[in-house]
Formats: sequence, C-alpha cells, structure tokens
Amino acid sequence: METERLIIRTFEPPDLPHIHRILVQTFGRGTQGEEAQALREREAWLRWSILSQEWLPKLNQPPYGDRAIVLRSTGVLIGAAGYVPLLAPFEQIPELRRGETAGGHYTPEVGLFWVIDPAHRRRGYAAEAARMLIEHAFKELRLERILAMTEHDNAASQAVMHKLGMRITCNSRPEPQWMQVVGVLENPG
Repeated sequence: METERLIIRTFEPPDLPHIHRILVQTFGRGTQGEEAQALREREAWLRWSILSQEWLPKLNQPPYGDRAIVLRSTGVLIGAAGYVPLLAPFEQIPELRRGETAGGHYTPEVGLFWVIDPAHRRRGYAAEAARMLIEHAFKELRLERILAMTEHDNAASQAVMHKLGMRITCNSRPEPQWMQVVGVLENPG
C-alpha cells in the first residue's frame, strides 16, 4: 500500500534493528531480561509478523498483523501499523453495544494499531498510514467498523483518532485497564 509520502509493506528481516529500537523507545523492552534476550524475542515476533502476512491470506483469514511504515522519499523505516484482533467487553461502553443491554461478554472487533519512531512524530505519518489501512478495511475487506484503543493519558494517539474522524468513547469502568479510550469509525458505505 502506498500514500503520497509512505509505503506500508510487509516487514523484512533487515528491519529488525530499526523496528526493535522504535518499539523499545515507545513501549519499553517487553522483557525483564537483558538486551540480547529482548532482541531475540523481537526477532521471533518479526518472523511471526512476516509469516502471518504470507499465510493468513492463503488460509482465507483476515490480514491481521503489523506492517512496516517506510518513507517513500528515503526508504527509511519509521514505524509500524496494522490490523489487530481485539477481544474485550466492548458492550460495557454504551456507544459500542450492539444490543440493548450489556451482557458482560467479550466480543471480537478489528482494531487498528500504529506506532511511529519518536524522531518522526508530529508530522502526520500515523494518521496517513491509518487512513490507508482504513480505506482498505472498508473498501476491500468490507468491514462494518474499525476500532482503536489507547490509555487516558495518550493524547497523541487520541489526536490521531480525531484526525481520522473516529468517535471517541471512554470506558467508565476501571477494568480492563488497557481499554480506557476507544476510537470507533463506522464504514460509511
């Protein structure tokens, strides 16, 4: 997939040091071990990500997984974006209920994920990549809606949600802690 400034593509093995650095700077190591262990774990994730882009279509499954975001002008990897399976008690947020009452059950949704290298933030890259994925999700995959989730204090992700035209909802309950702010975008077609 391509936009005016970006290429969104499957990860490749040489991307490892770049995406590892971006994810560590954004989310931390992801392991309690030393750097070598963290890099081995990230390498396993990268192999899984590459293989999922190959095998999910062959199995007629949704194209879940992360993709590399690369600048068209330089070929530099600046982040990741993709579709993620979400499983949460979305019905506890009144705006997301499909029925009249909250059943307390977890329901599946398709989510949107993005992360941008701190050195390349505040230039609109996350919204540009997300718009391309949303267009594909609505036109090609024919999804009814797509969601994005973040924490109450992640103003940057909430700003991206607003730029994308998402309706922002909040979970009034303390649990689950990772489902604090949910952006929702309905397919207009």
